[in-house]
Amino acid sequence: MTITFYVSDFLYELFSDADSNKAELKKSIEEYFTVGGYEPNVNIKGDKIEVEVDVDRISSDNQLFNKAVKFAEKGEYDKALKIAKELVESTPSISEYHRVLGQIQSEMGDQDKAIDSLIDALKWDPENEYALLMVGNIFAKYKNDEETAMLYYDQVLEVNPDDHLALNNIGVKLFEAGQNKKAWSCLNKAHKINPEYPNTLFALAMVEKNEGRLEEAFHFSIQSLINNSNKDNLYNQTLDFTTKVAKQLIGKIDVRSIIEDFVNELTIKTDTDIRMESDSSIKTAATIQYAEVYNRDHHLILYKPNQLGVEHLIVHELTHLELAHEAREENSQMLFRSNQSNKSSFLMKFKKDANKLKKKGLPDTKVDSFLESMHEGLNSQMFNTPIDLFIENRIYNRFEEIRPHQFLSILSILNDGIEANTRPDIIKITPPDVLSSSIVFNLVSALQFKDLYGVDLITSFKPKKSELSQAKRFYEEFQENKKDKKPGVEYDLIQFWSEDLKLDRFFELVPESQQSQKTSDNILDEIEKDPYGVNESDPSQEREMKQFLETHGDEDTNMAVAMYMVDALNFFDDMPKGEIKKIAFEIAHIGTTGIDPNKDGYKIPSIPNSNFSGYKTLAYYYTSWALAVPEMLSKLQMPFDEEFNLAKKLKRGING
Repeated sequence: MTITFYVSDFLYELFSDADSNKAELKKSIEEYFTVGGYEPNVNIKGDKIEVEVDVDRISSDNQLFNKAVKFAEKGEYDKALKIAKELVESTPSISEYHRVLGQIQSEMGDQDKAIDSLIDALKWDPENEYALLMVGNIFAKYKNDEETAMLYYDQVLEVNPDDHLALNNIGVKLFEAGQNKKAWSCLNKAHKINPEYPNTLFALAMVEKNEGRLEEAFHFSIQSLINNSNKDNLYNQTLDFTTKVAKQLIGKIDVRSIIEDFVNELTIKTDTDIRMESDSSIKTAATIQYAEVYNRDHHLILYKPNQLGVEHLIVHELTHLELAHEAREENSQMLFRSNQSNKSSFLMKFKKDANKLKKKGLPDTKVDSFLESMHEGLNSQMFNTPIDLFIENRIYNRFEEIRPHQFLSILSILNDGIEANTRPDIIKITPPDVLSSSIVFNLVSALQFKDLYGVDLITSFKPKKSELSQAKRFYEEFQENKKDKKPGVEYDLIQFWSEDLKLDRFFELVPESQQSQKTSDNILDEIEKDPYGVNESDPSQEREMKQFLETHGDEDTNMAVAMYMVDALNFFDDMPKGEIKKIAFEIAHIGTTGIDPNKDGYKIPSIPNSNFSGYKTLAYYYTSWALAVPEMLSKLQMPFDEEFNLAKKLKRGING
């Protein structure tokens, strides 16, 4: 066995009794490597020293070595120490035996003995990186001897200058010793070698924070989260660190000028003034009221003043306005609205769930209010989720200064979503389909947040496999459209996703040219006198119906009846057959005294606040029997077969 040394300060550190003299150095080396009466052959050639040691008679004991390591990993240091000492005594030529002995001694708190053992390891193998690193760590952490620590750290880098792990560890130890500049230098080198190593990124973040450079600290901590695929202790530490730094930053960074510049830009673009007001009474953290909708000469942004990251929310609403303007410029701006017919569809679909709650003793008014709030909330998620993806992507790429605000704001929103989707008391009363759709929407937002900031909240929503799969498909659709975004494409995603989740009957998207008072800003603000929307007309749908009937009907077709039949088909959609039959018999009872097509005011007991015209009553009469008692339909002798067939075709055409 030949061991090669090079004369240097490091070698005199290993053989400290040589006192910087080559003759004494040779003597010290000969004494150390004399084992069992066998003397080494030491040759000095300039600054190179070769030591030949006869170790052929000595064999290693890997099994015993592994046993010592396992004891140490379990924290059973007394047992590990005993075995390590035996190994060193029986086989002193194996560097790793000394290194493990030194590590055990260090863990047991005896740093002086640990240094001696680790130096023995380096005498037998001066390139043992772990031994070099450990000695340096002990001098840095326990001896407060930075100079000696650097001697060993430098030797690590002499052995392997591209070892990013060693550089990282050295940098961390220097940081812990308060040597920020030297720590940053080592960590920066490690980062250049491996720019995706999360430990190094987090260490750089801590150094930057200590130096007062919070923006850089935030950047590096985010990169650490993005590159950490394991939700381990490092991930949790980094997330906590990032949140604290972000809170410090939003108290330090003044983004008023950014908002003012954006407001001025949009004022010119939209040719309309923009005002902002704080309002603690609004339901959401921030909202925009469009001038066109509220018949004002200005757009108004309302926000809650004490909301965490409120500046981000203001920019979010301004970007909402920007996207709407871009769509309007291309004549692709759509309005999201929900009329009483949409609301009726929602209430009827979840009528069984409502009845279950009522049977548990909840007052009817509270149950009805709860269902209406679910309808409003689900519609809000359906409308906002696709658009918000484009908004947050644009904010992230355009306004780097407010990323800390964006980070905290979205994190807070998602955490609220986690609570709403996983709290047992909420789950207990929420219809499964509603809960599942809400989880999907939250997951889509969580997927983007993970991409932007590396925070993985996916599992916190406790999603089913199908829900996560659906959310990933939606997010992929967004990613396909985000690079070369076309104005108004967000409305396509609203339509497609709602159809996939079977939510499209609960709202409608209409071109802005067909604007009515019912828009995305006063959604579901409906007349309570007609909660099921059975008396409400919808001009846009009526135009579609008339156009369809003119194309497919003939002069004998009763257009009014056909149109009302479509309304009836929508009303009865998803209603249990037994309930439809009940309504059918109620109308039949009304029909015993005759139904005058030209008369108004027909009331059907099971349809609250119904106030039907004669034609509408006849349409509901025929449709209810056709759906619930088809075998008896012919006995009614109502001449509306053609109208009913057209109504079914029209319903398919409108609802897809």
